[in-house]
Amino acid sequence: MDELTDYRGTDFYCDVALRRVGDLDVVAETDQVLAFRHTRPYWRDHVVVIPRTHLASLITVTEADEPILRDLFAVVRRVAAELTADRGAARVLTNLGEYQDSKHLHVHVASGPVLD
Repeated sequence: MDELTDYRGTDFYCDVALRRVGDLDVVAETDQVLAFRHTRPYWRDHVVVIPRTHLASLITVTEADEPILRDLFAVVRRVAAELTADRGAARVLTNLGEYQDSKHLHVHVASGPVLD
């Protein structure tokens, strides 16, 4: 089993991605944030942006997390701007509750059609 594509736990980002950054296709990073091409893309161009520190979701963050969130959204903005410049459009989304497969705050930045 390849954890990058077959992971079945609840926090892919802490359990796998942050431990195997060298195996990811990184598109941007800071001390607090990592952006990489999704290991199981849903759209033609699909980047995931995550905090390097575990934050469960957008609705569980606190004021103490504000510096991380500022950095996270700065990276999201940069990746979205690059995709929009290259492809003409981009979508930005995060999932919550049952829609959130990995219980680690992450933002999808994507463009293009859904892959088969």
